[in-house]
Amino acid sequence: MDEPGGWRHMGTAPKDGSRILVTVRSSEQGPAEVDLAYWARADQFGIEGWRAVDSHPGQVIAYAEPELKCWMPLPKADAGESAAAEMPAPWQGIDAEELYGSGI
Repeated sequence: MDEPGGWRHMGTAPKDGSRILVTVRSSEQGPAEVDLAYWARADQFGIEGWRAVDSHPGQVIAYAEPELKCWMPLPKADAGESAAAEMPAPWQGIDAEELYGSGI
């Protein structure tokens, strides 16, 4: 998983508020997907943790630690590229921290 420029273990994700791509684990709500997230300190809208970038005050989309499988930095903008980079596919590998059971 720890490839340069590729998916990395969540334990190494930056918790400085910078935006990163994350693989959200598959669940009863749907298959694994990629989202843009950041680490947020506790404030009036929620506790400390991972939040989706598109969260709005009062409408916080938060992820519990076990929901996120891995992360990667955002791709660098390249002045020579006219089209936006495509979102990478979620990481589908098996890791040592897979959830046990369905949680139902």
